[in-house]
Amino acid sequence: MKYSKIFLIISFGFVLTLGASEAKKAIEKRIAPVGSICLEGEDCGSAPAASASAPSNTSSNLPKVELSEGSEHVVKMLNAGVDGTMVFEPAVIKVSVGDTIHFKATDLSHNSASMAGMIPSGAESWAGMLSQDISITLDKEGVYVYQCDPHVMMAMVGVIQVGNAINMEEVKSAAAEQKSKFIMNGSRLEQYLSQL
Repeated sequence: MKYSKIFLIISFGFVLTLGASEAKKAIEKRIAPVGSICLEGEDCGSAPAASASAPSNTSSNLPKVELSEGSEHVVKMLNAGVDGTMVFEPAVIKVSVGDTIHFKATDLSHNSASMAGMIPSGAESWAGMLSQDISITLDKEGVYVYQCDPHVMMAMVGVIQVGNAINMEEVKSAAAEQKSKFIMNGSRLEQYLSQL
């Protein structure tokens, strides 16, 4: 016996009536893989070929980030955003020396922590608590890379350029080493750095 309609029970007890093809598409979308996994010994720098319909995120076509206006800036910690899953948004910003960044725990179980070897020499490091907002004032010029501690292996990282990128070569070198530790989104940090 064939059924022309399928009833899906959605969270909170709502019932949604969909045709069989819509239900199948909804299920496929929900269980579709996110990101990719890079195993030791594999070339983690090369992304799988993108489909013709998928947007390309190669560093050559990503726009450069402009200087953010104002002296205070908000970065959200999210489970999902414009760059995929487990992201900071915006992930890349340029600010002026002395500006304050407010990291907002929009979704739970995230934090913001500077990454060793990826902040300017003499700059203060930081480490926020899980699910807590944290504000930092950046008074040293250079590039700062930060992470979410529990999701760093998923490349939940972000980049802030303060004034001139005086430590970019050091950051790129450290980022190349960090890349092998990501189990998914292996090129995310490299893409972010290319936007500066």
